[in-house]
Amino acid sequence: MKYSDRQRVQKIYDYAIRLQQYILEEHIEKEALLTQLPLQWLVTTPLYNMGEHCHNLSTEYKVKHREIPWTMIAGLRHRLVHDYDGTNWSIISEVIFEELPILIEQLRLCLRESENTDAV
Repeated sequence: MKYSDRQRVQKIYDYAIRLQQYILEEHIEKEALLTQLPLQWLVTTPLYNMGEHCHNLSTEYKVKHREIPWTMIAGLRHRLVHDYDGTNWSIISEVIFEELPILIEQLRLCLRESENTDAV
C-alpha cells in the first residue's frame, strides 16, 4: 500500500507513542533494556517500523522538516535489521529514553501543521 507523507508521519507517531506508553506503564528502566533480551526484542519492532516509514517519506517532506533526523531514524532501522548481533544497546537505550520524547513532540507539531494546512 502506498501511504502519503502525512499517513507515514501519523504511523511513526503512533508507534512512538505506543512504545513510550509501554515503557512507562511497565516501569521499564534503561538498565533493564541493556540486559533483558525480551525487552530488546520488544523495542525493536516499533523502531523497525518507524525507520521504514521514515525511509519512505518523500525527499520534499524530509527537507521541509529538517529538524527531525529522518536519515538517522531510517539508518537505525537498517542497523537493527542487518546487524542485530552488533546492536549497541546503550545507544538504543539512549534513543528510547532520551530521544523518543523529543521525537514525539516534533512529530506532534508536524501533524498539527498538516492539519492546519489541510483545513485551508
